[in-house]
Amino acid sequence: MSGFVALALVGLSAFGVLVLLRLPRILWSFAGAALFLGAAGYLWQGRPGATASPARPARDVIAIDPAAIALRDRLVGRFTADASYLVASDAMLRTGNERAAVQVVLGGLRRIPNSFILWTQLGTNLAIHDGDKVSPAAKLAFERALRLAPQHPAPPYYAGMAYLRTGDLAMAQRLWRRAVALSPPNTDYRRQIAGQLDLLDRFIAATRPPAR
Repeated sequence: MSGFVALALVGLSAFGVLVLLRLPRILWSFAGAALFLGAAGYLWQGRPGATASPARPARDVIAIDPAAIALRDRLVGRFTADASYLVASDAMLRTGNERAAVQVVLGGLRRIPNSFILWTQLGTNLAIHDGDKVSPAAKLAFERALRLAPQHPAPPYYAGMAYLRTGDLAMAQRLWRRAVALSPPNTDYRRQIAGQLDLLDRFIAATRPPAR
C-alpha cells in the first residue's frame, strides 16, 4: 500500500503547487491528465510490494591500468593517427562494450589498413570480446601485425599478453622473449617487459611438476 500512498501524496503535492503558484486554470487540466495517466500506468504495471534492489550496470566494465597505457605510449607513440583510435577503444572497453571497441579499431583500419598498431589492438580487443580467448580472428589480427612490423616488440608483446589471459603460459613466454629481443637496449619499456618476463619465468618454474 505504501506505493499507492506515495502516489496520492504526489497528486496532492502537485495540486498544492498549482494553487500556490496561481497558475491559469487551463493548466490544471493538463496537470490532471498527466497525473491520471501516471496513476493508470502505475496501477497497471506498478509493483509496490516488490523489494528494492540496486541498479546494476548493463555491462561489466573493464579496468585499464594506467601503467599499461603508459607502456603502450612508449612502445607505439601517443600523438599519432593510430593512437587516436586506441584512446577511443580504451573508452569503449572501460564501459564494458567490447563490441564497440572492436568496431572502433576496424574503423581505424579502414583508414589506415597497414597500421601494425591497429592490427595489434584489434587482436587484443577480439581476444577480450571472445571471452579472453585467442580466437581464430584474434590470432589472424596478431599475425597480420607481426608481418607488418616483424622487428617491432609491440605485436609479440600484446599477443603474449592475450595468450597469458587464456592461461597458455608457454606461448606467452615465447612471445615475450621475442618482444624483449626486439626492444632496443637501455629503453624503459625493454626493462619493463623483461621484468614481466622474469616474473612469468619464475611462475612457470615454480609450478612445473618435479622431474621423476
